[in-house]
This record gives sequence, structure tokens and C-alpha cells, in this order.
Amino acid sequence: MTKRVGIVSVAQGAGAESKDNFYDQAYRITKEVLEKVGITRDDLGTIVTASSDIFHGGISCANSYYWETTGAFLKNASRQDGESLFAFFYAVMRILSGQFDTALVMALCKGSENPPNDTCTLMFADPFYQRPVGLQETLAAALQMRLYLERYGITEEQCAEVAVKNLGNALGNPYAHRKGRYTVEEILGSERLADPLTALQVAPKSEGMVAVLLASEEKARALTDKPVWFKGYGSSLDHFYLGDRDLLKGPLRDAAARAYRMAGIADPQKEIDLAEITEPYAFQELLWCEDLGLCGEGEGGKLIASGRTRRNGDLPVNPSGGVLANNPYVSRGLQRLVEAVLQIRGEAGERQVPKEVKTALAHGTHGFAGQCHAVAIVGIG
Repeated sequence: MTKRVGIVSVAQGAGAESKDNFYDQAYRITKEVLEKVGITRDDLGTIVTASSDIFHGGISCANSYYWETTGAFLKNASRQDGESLFAFFYAVMRILSGQFDTALVMALCKGSENPPNDTCTLMFADPFYQRPVGLQETLAAALQMRLYLERYGITEEQCAEVAVKNLGNALGNPYAHRKGRYTVEEILGSERLADPLTALQVAPKSEGMVAVLLASEEKARALTDKPVWFKGYGSSLDHFYLGDRDLLKGPLRDAAARAYRMAGIADPQKEIDLAEITEPYAFQELLWCEDLGLCGEGEGGKLIASGRTRRNGDLPVNPSGGVLANNPYVSRGLQRLVEAVLQIRGEAGERQVPKEVKTALAHGTHGFAGQCHAVAIVGIG
């Protein structure tokens, strides 16, 4: 069995609506990630894709549609539905098994062809009790935000600061869908979608073809002189019914603890150099930072106010702009990993942070108010 798994190449597409079809977009990203290290699809050992069938893809048996364009035709391959960081870890395990020395992970989402996200997430709810009252992701997040504000004294202005930071960071990201310089007043003054959430605190519906090429340690060193190593992973799932959960003490704490333990991290505030967090709603960046141990419980507001999570801070969070700037629903967790890898390799362009990044965290979430979470730790050395 191989002892280490390296990330040797990454590629991603832009989040804005494209007239190109799903098939061509997937092909280009697959071709790019392979050509960066000089291999072809014939050299691939296994392929793991992340996509959604009906809800976020509009295609029954989605993988049968794109299988050959992602290099998976007549290959050992599998598909995962939901949070794309799950697909990443599935591919990691395949290499760790010793059965394969390369693995391509693809996440595919063409948001412009999908119904609105909340139309899709309405179908996540129980069909007898919750769906008839219209429960969907944004309403669930609004309930979570109100509880967060009241329990810990977090202010709406502190939550809006997340959107100011991330949408400003996105100005340096050519792949971002939404970007701009905003004030807190402009964020809070945008359309109120579900109290207390306003439109600029809610992620858009974006495109998203994302690829990550993995290799065993020996193969990784042969393919690139800048491998980024897999360090740790954790995931966790909460109860199904929203009313059975404490929305401020979710499963992210367990997922993070597993990832840190595997990566040998004892103090994430000191040992994590950068975090790319999936925050479909601005306040969730603060809450997830607490659950990840990047600040104390109820201190997310103080963290954003301190400036530590800015691009030039000592603990940058979402220098890419995060999901508020680019939200390909199925692909967003894997895209956080791609952004973390680029920062470690010093290849993030205008969004590169002005510090050395040795260890980075990527996070993905899925379901109402963070029903399930996945955390990956990657780094050098």
C-alpha cells in the first residue's frame, strides 16, 4: 500500500453562465488537468465523479451522459451524489489501497440549466410534514441565522462583513461568478429574502466543472515537482429532521476533529495557514469557523471584526471569494480544495495571500443548515 497521496494537478471552469454545453465544458476541464502533467486518459487508473442526477443536473443517470468525456469510458469508475469532497476522499482511498497509482476526481454542475437552488432543495425535505410548508435551504438557513444572532449576540453587521470581505476578494478571482466592492450598508440593504437574510448574503447559482488529479507518492513525484499532499479527512452527518437538531452545534465539529486527528493537528488556530470554507450564507462562515476551532464558541463575530480572516490577515478565510462569489452546488466543496491547492503552490494569481501557506483546510457542506459536512487537510512537507 502507498503511504501518501499527492495532488498533482487541478483545473476549474468559470462560474458565470456559459453558452457552452455541459459535455464540452467537462471535456475541456478534463483535458486541461491531464495536459498540465503530460498524461492522457489512457494513463488514468480510476475516475471518481461527483454530480447530481435530477435535482442539480436535470439528467437521469448523469454519469452515463458524461462518462466518456471525463475519461471514464471503459475505466474503473464510480460516481458520488452530494458533497464533492466525499468523491475526493473516495479517490484517496482507492490510491491508498494500492490498486491504482492515479485517480481523477471530477465535480460537475451546470447551474444555468438547473432550477433555482431552493426549488431543488425543497425536495430534500420530508414529503409529508416539511415539504408542504415550503421548507428549503434558504428558509432553514434563516432560522439558523436568527438563532445564531440571539444565542451569541452576533450582529447582522458582523454577518454582512463576511459578504463585504468575500465579494471583495472575488475581484481577484477570474473564475468568480459574483464579485464587487460593497459596504455593510449595501449588503444589508439588498432585498430581504428570508429574515434576517438579504440577497447579497446568499450564494448565487453558478456553473462548475472542477478536476483534481491524484497520484501515489512515487507517481506524484514523477509527475510534478510541486505535489500537495493529502493530510487528513473527516465527515459527519446530522439527524434528518430540522427540529431534531441543535442548529448551532452541528456535525462539523466531529468532522473537523477526525480530519485534525488524521493530520496530526492539535491547535488549528496556529497550525492552519488558510481555510477555504463553503458558506452558502454569509453568517455560516462565522459559525463554521467556530465549529472548525478557528475561534471560540460564539466568537465568530469577533473573528471577522479582528481582520484575521482577511486576505492579508494571519488566518485568511476564503481569499477566493468563497461560495458567496461562486456556487456550483455539487462542485463547491471540491472547488474549495482546488483553491487551497493553488494557494499552497503559490499559483492563485491576484487572489494569492501574502504569506507562505504550508497547511490548508478545505470544507464542504450539504443539506439544510449544514446537515452534513466534510473537511480535508492538505499541505506540503
